[in-house]
Amino acid sequence: MSVSPRRGPLASVGRSAARHPFLFLGGWVIVLAVIFATAILGLGGQNLFGRLASGVPTVQQEAYRGQQLLTTGTKSTTYTLLVHGVDPDSRAVVRIAGDLGTRVSAVPRARYVDPLAVPLRADGSRQPALASVFSTDGRGVLLSVSTLGIGHDAPSAGAERQVRSILDSTATEVRRAYPHATVAVGGGALLLNSLVGQSSKDLERGETVALPIALVVMLVVFGGFIAAGLPLLGALASILGAFGAVFATTFATDIDATVINVITAVGLGLSIDYGLLLVSRFREEYRRSGGEDDPDRHARRLLRIEAIAATTATAGRTAAFSGTTFAIASLGLLVFEPAVVREIGIASVFVTVFSMLSALTLMPALLSVTGERLTRPGVLTRVPGVRRFMGRFGDVAPDDGFFSRLTRRVQRHPALVTIACAVVLLAIGSPLLSLQLANTSVDAIPRVSSEYTFSTVVVDDFPDAATPRVELVTRTRADAVAWARTVSGVPGVKSVGTPLHAGTAWGSLVRVTSSDGVSVVRAIRAQPPTFDHWVTGLDASTADLADSLVRGAPLALLIIVLGTVVLLFLMTGSLIVPLKALVASALSLGAAMGALVWGFQDGNFAHILNFDASHVYGVDVIVLLLTIVFGFGLAMDYEMFLLSRIKERLDAGTDARESIALGLQRSGRIITSAALIIIVVFAGFATGDLMIIKQLGIALAVAVFFDATLVRCLLVPAFMTWQQSVMWWAPRWAKRLHARIGLAD
Repeated sequence: MSVSPRRGPLASVGRSAARHPFLFLGGWVIVLAVIFATAILGLGGQNLFGRLASGVPTVQQEAYRGQQLLTTGTKSTTYTLLVHGVDPDSRAVVRIAGDLGTRVSAVPRARYVDPLAVPLRADGSRQPALASVFSTDGRGVLLSVSTLGIGHDAPSAGAERQVRSILDSTATEVRRAYPHATVAVGGGALLLNSLVGQSSKDLERGETVALPIALVVMLVVFGGFIAAGLPLLGALASILGAFGAVFATTFATDIDATVINVITAVGLGLSIDYGLLLVSRFREEYRRSGGEDDPDRHARRLLRIEAIAATTATAGRTAAFSGTTFAIASLGLLVFEPAVVREIGIASVFVTVFSMLSALTLMPALLSVTGERLTRPGVLTRVPGVRRFMGRFGDVAPDDGFFSRLTRRVQRHPALVTIACAVVLLAIGSPLLSLQLANTSVDAIPRVSSEYTFSTVVVDDFPDAATPRVELVTRTRADAVAWARTVSGVPGVKSVGTPLHAGTAWGSLVRVTSSDGVSVVRAIRAQPPTFDHWVTGLDASTADLADSLVRGAPLALLIIVLGTVVLLFLMTGSLIVPLKALVASALSLGAAMGALVWGFQDGNFAHILNFDASHVYGVDVIVLLLTIVFGFGLAMDYEMFLLSRIKERLDAGTDARESIALGLQRSGRIITSAALIIIVVFAGFATGDLMIIKQLGIALAVAVFFDATLVRCLLVPAFMTWQQSVMWWAPRWAKRLHARIGLAD
């Protein structure tokens, strides 16, 4: 059977890749090999992982400035030996504390004050300045050693290693003397290193759990090992390519280690979507051409090349639109103040670009090499009963099937179905009304972390030594005393501590219930004193971070909304379709965020996901932002898949109602299959121990689930049918503009 050659730039790219597959494959291999050698192996210098930075998301607002005043002076790093469950005044503890001072004195620029050697007051009580280093039950003590830098330089790494070694050996000595005591070495730097290391372990665990399951699902969905392997090759190329781009970026600016998780998750999600889309469309185009039945090998090759060209002109165009929308959503992250958010946005753009390049150049070349085998039944179809099962998923969708019948049932009562779906999604999202924001990287330290014991014992038994949740900062002691009297009456405040001088200011610890800290900060700031003042601490930093994201949200939303409207208009020629897409995506995202609040903030996922609900005070503010951006990007994937098929039928002259039914029939299998795989991948990440990874994995999995089922299979077909008279409307000037610049291959 002869076919009319496809015209257009994307068809030309696909045709070139199909004619010269090994040239394209060789180019990819060379590029990826260079990236692997430099970014991963680190040949000629440091590798990517060694160049990544790490830290807690912060903004330079009130809490940051107040903390700077308290720490003004020489830079230092503090490590602490915690001993709890013993009498601090016992002879052995006093001796060990004294010996520690002797050993530390040999380390350059290390400072240690032995709290047990400080004389008691006349009444036999301890000095007030040392109260924080003794436990509230009188059965523990903290022995802290600081290493000092010179000028504005950080402390030397050598001195820090010596101090850690001394504290570790001292801890061993205490454990021998008191086997039943709680003994641990900790500090801010150690906690940060622990969290970064745990992030890497969570990523590995997520991949170990999710990828084998996803591969099994892909074998069923794609109908064979070869077809299932192509998207994984595309994902590998996308992820490795993004790693190379990030590695190059680290020479211009700091990049946070979090981007590794983001690149892996986004690369897998997009590449699986695009791979399934292209493989399915290639099978459809090749069978339509009659290539399977042609006995002439040369003729089959020509038909295969044209089928690949048609695939890139249609499915490739959809992938390009989808990827561009995802990239625009990622660009919205660049307007926010926190550096880590901007870095995630940069990494997301990189992996999206490589996913599109992979879909448009690597996949056509792979289809050319494996095309004949892709259209034959896979090995697994020889198993009795499996071929029929796989045919329902991995094969080309028939013109009439489950999704077209579902759509026609929905079209009988489109208004009722639309309203019902909207009500269900709003109900699921209703817990969002009680949303509380938190910083889970600090609050919810996983039990498996090496710092868990240290952090929990300090918070529970040495509350004045823990990193303050809320702290008042003033220039003078008199101002601190006056402000404390006012703040002590604020709802949620348990007490205000004695002002202590630090840096160039005075700090007063405000004791609050952990879950109420952010609201207390806002209440204190709502009644500002007349003198110079700052509210700092963990909860003040969280409040500042949330406020910063709120300030950046309008511009980010403007970028995302305008970009989506313009792209969908160029694709469809309608101004109603983009607005419908935005509302539908907002409903599925609202449901996902409602599930976050219900599951994590309210603790309903605690037993399933193995976390301590008492240490989770809300939804992580960064997770909330990333859920909106990445959830929206993935939702637009499925929107593009569905719209491209509906528009294709409309352009072919099919009436609107039937175009919707046929469009969902052709895309429904791809949408639900791709969503199932992505849900497995994201759910795998949720098995990790870091709360921020758990929350993000669950949020995106839930968002994809609702979007691929309730939204794309019911809500969108119902609404498009209900409003079919205006669905493709645009003013005349817009129609003329679309006729001139509308994007088509």
